[in-house]
Amino acid sequence: MRTVKSYTDQELLDCLKSGDQQAFAEIYNRYWKVMYFHALKMLGDEDDAKDLVQELFVTLWTKGINIPFNSNLSGYLYITARNKIINLIQQKKVRRDYLSALTAFAEEAGNGTVEQIDEKELLLIVEKEIQNLPVKMRQVFELSRKQFLSHKEIATQLEISDKTVKKQIGYAIRMIKLKLDVLTRISIILFFLK
Repeated sequence: MRTVKSYTDQELLDCLKSGDQQAFAEIYNRYWKVMYFHALKMLGDEDDAKDLVQELFVTLWTKGINIPFNSNLSGYLYITARNKIINLIQQKKVRRDYLSALTAFAEEAGNGTVEQIDEKELLLIVEKEIQNLPVKMRQVFELSRKQFLSHKEIATQLEISDKTVKKQIGYAIRMIKLKLDVLTRISIILFFLK
């Protein structure tokens, strides 16, 4: 009697499509280390690589039924991992850009104001301004800046165009920056009136 360890990738994939947990466990054992080292090479961070590979196998389990028959299992895993790596790199870039923009704004506001408003207060103010955005704009902005989705992913999820997503994010940033600019000026005036 054959065990799942002796199955070919195609046989494992066929079993996985019918919800076979042993087949999934064998795929995991067979490919986890290879996928981990691939992700580590691309990302350069052990924790990110581990998280990404765990997410890869969760996706395989939850969406395995949708993999076309006669697909190449290792090819599917590499392509899915590559896409997840690209998304993670883009998310990190968006996060860095967002923090850089906040830092640049704080520097423009002047040291006196920055000393008056600590980081927690600034984040609370920003969050309050995000909540004051129009509903659709807030939804687009939060998907971009909090869930780190790409413009295309947001457009697909909300069934709008990429161009609309880009405009909504641009408007949201301008509105938040305008409100923060007003608050900064008020803080400066209050600082000098003390």
